[in-house]
Amino acid sequence: MRLIGHIQDETQARRFSDFLYGEGIENQLEHSPAGHWEIWVLDEARIDNAKSLLIQFNQHPDDPVFVKGAGAAIKKKSDQKESVGERSRVIDARTIFYRPPVSLGVLSIILIAISTIVAILTQLGANDRFVQPLSITQYSEERDLIVWDLHLPEVRQGQVWRLFTPIFLHFGILHILFNMLWLRDLGSMIEARKGWRMLLILVFVIAALSNVAQYLVSGPSFGGMSGVVYGLLGYIWMQGRFNAGSNLFLQEQTVTLMIIWFFVCLSGLAGSVANTAHAVGAGVGIIWGYCAARLSTMTRRC
Repeated sequence: MRLIGHIQDETQARRFSDFLYGEGIENQLEHSPAGHWEIWVLDEARIDNAKSLLIQFNQHPDDPVFVKGAGAAIKKKSDQKESVGERSRVIDARTIFYRPPVSLGVLSIILIAISTIVAILTQLGANDRFVQPLSITQYSEERDLIVWDLHLPEVRQGQVWRLFTPIFLHFGILHILFNMLWLRDLGSMIEARKGWRMLLILVFVIAALSNVAQYLVSGPSFGGMSGVVYGLLGYIWMQGRFNAGSNLFLQEQTVTLMIIWFFVCLSGLAGSVANTAHAVGAGVGIIWGYCAARLSTMTRRC
């Protein structure tokens, strides 16, 4: 997103912003401390076009081309809101998963592939031979009790991967199916908007923090991508709310469904679930997304 100029009068600024929208140029208005209205264009490829239109607008802001174009754009926005409102009243299988308007990300596909391979090798957690090397620490079962060393000896000896690899362990078809569908959609959107490196950093940090938290609360017998998925959801949610230039967004219904599912899991109705990983993952994603959005806004103003 880039600043292309400013307009002093608010009414004219909003007219030009609406006109740009009608021309297919996504933009954002911000009120400057200096008193004028800044015009930010989201698509780098449309910067020159938007600048040219701004020059023309400043010369003739009341030109019928701009007035009619802005009016048509306002009507278009209104029609779209009504359409979304109608669709949001209907909940079916298609609305459970959010489908962003981006192609599948390479890193997202790799993470899904690794999770699938691990699920096959571990027989969805039944084959302890493959589960143990990927768990956060080695453990054994004695008289229906799980026994382990609380101080993570393997990690301290250099097996740092154990902080992350529990995210690839899944213990049922629905467990991995839901996680992979969410990872596909949320991960791909972050890859498309922020790049695969950003997604990788998010996954690593959220995985480590949520895994350690879950371990401290319930021990080493856990796994799944849920903590990471909730973290990605929280990150996108905050970016969409506080940083329009991020081009990240969620449907309100998607957030609502995830919150409902979070509390269903917390209630115990869904069985044994790594609720701590969910909560910590979501918290990390929300804090990260909010702080990054605020930092981005401050940087643009400097």
